Amino acid sequence: MLIDFFFTLKRAKIPVSINEFLVLLEALEKQVIAPSLDDFYYLSRITLVKDETNFDKFDKAFGAYFHGIETLFEKNPDIPLDWLIKRLERELTPEQKAALEKFGYDKLMDRLKELLDEQKGRHEGGNKWIGTGGTSPFGHGGQNPEGIRIGGEGGNRSAVKVWEARTYRDYDSERELGTRNIKVALRRLRKFAREGAQDELALDDTIRATANNAGWLDIKMQPERKNKVKVLMLMDVGGTMDDHIARVEELFSAAKTEFKNMEFFYFHNCLYETLWKNNRRRHAERFASWDVLRKYPPDTKVIFVGDATMSPYEIVQAGGSVEYHNEEAGAVWLQRFAQQFPKCVWLNPEPEALWQYRQSIAIIRQLMSDRMYPITMDGLERAMQMLSK
Repeated sequence: MLIDFFFTLKRAKIPVSINEFLVLLEALEKQVIAPSLDDFYYLSRITLVKDETNFDKFDKAFGAYFHGIETLFEKNPDIPLDWLIKRLERELTPEQKAALEKFGYDKLMDRLKELLDEQKGRHEGGNKWIGTGGTSPFGHGGQNPEGIRIGGEGGNRSAVKVWEARTYRDYDSERELGTRNIKVALRRLRKFAREGAQDELALDDTIRATANNAGWLDIKMQPERKNKVKVLMLMDVGGTMDDHIARVEELFSAAKTEFKNMEFFYFHNCLYETLWKNNRRRHAERFASWDVLRKYPPDTKVIFVGDATMSPYEIVQAGGSVEYHNEEAGAVWLQRFAQQFPKCVWLNPEPEALWQYRQSIAIIRQLMSDRMYPITMDGLERAMQMLSK
């Protein structure tokens, strides 16, 4: 069976070798892992995949090959693999949903520490322990108005913390647009000027100078006419933004084409002390937000791109970031950028009709002085008109 798995990886264009495959077989023979499909996934990935850029290909090939095989490696009938698979949908009555307790940030963190000390095993369902598919604020795949997501995927998108290491994908600036209308809308934000070397023929001046020179050719040159608008684009990436990758890539590609003087940085959910330009190296290569504030002049046009969908704690409270303990609240940094760059807008890929149901969107709209626009043709045109005033 594993020989077929090896060739499945080869067909997925993952550069696995015979030697690496033999290492995997040797590890299985020596029983270095428990008889678990999860453990086999990590063992096979660490032995067969040597470049993290191939992790996505491996995940797809692994999932396709082992699809539907739930108990192949599981030999203990008392601990079924099903507990790891989140319920696709949990039906709760309105009364049950209303009864779900909202702990508050500090109590939530204290309660998690208590459960980590008390809990000794796996748990699925219920309203207390760390597990899956329940109403507890700890775990994943269940129902709770706020909590700490531990592994898996979110449901309500309101987790206060996310306990897992996540990788994000850079937006592709080379992606071809599905429509030219986005470019047309962005062109409203243009201010042309001629600067630099005189390497372009000035036709009108040449005709005029030649006529004044009794017909003798007198060539005049001029600098190239360029769009002098300076744009700083700050983009939310990962998490709930994965739903909007295609649209944001189109916007990013159009902006790279239209604005020659454009810089960009990434952030996750809300702006904090650091930004980054490459998501694969985001932990090693970060740029201080203070440096970004000081580097660009006040006439720079700043465009935030994000769905503004998160726990309100991530915006208003120090330590509210889902990834680390931020010293200052995200709201403080948003206010600093809004003050430093008077011409700034927030573009939101979420449908505008849903904004009224998201508390975090309302907070960011207030911080941005209501300068939030949907990524639609009308929204882009209104945003560019505001920036060009």
